[in-house]
Amino acid sequence: MSVLDSIDHQIITLLEANGKMNNKEVAGKIGLSVTPTFERIKRLERIGVIQGYAALINRKAVGKELKVVCQVSLKSHEKEGIDVFESAVRELPEVIHAYHVAGATDYMLTIEVANMEVYQDFLKNQLACIPHIGQVNSSFVMSELK
Repeated sequence: MSVLDSIDHQIITLLEANGKMNNKEVAGKIGLSVTPTFERIKRLERIGVIQGYAALINRKAVGKELKVVCQVSLKSHEKEGIDVFESAVRELPEVIHAYHVAGATDYMLTIEVANMEVYQDFLKNQLACIPHIGQVNSSFVMSELK
């Protein structure tokens, strides 16, 4: 990967804060003209530093009132079980983040659903149906700090 200079880092910081910022706005903030700014942004995209752009959605506004952090342990750590679990989790739209972690559990999932009843249904009829799951522990987010 290419070495990033201070201007690249400034661009990254600006676009992390506001992915809709246009090239002219970024250029004005970093003290370059539009063309070199555009070329730097395109280079950052091409080399994979900037992987994409996304909208941050107010989950409550779209009916996703409950956020759950779910810890999942598998029965065994054989490749087949891991592959089956990971493939199944990728297909669940309720799972917004999934991390394979080291420690007491194997996976940390962030799940967003409408309410506790919907989560209970999700847990019983989708997550628990995935083969190779040994244990599931759910923690319910009370508030987001950052």
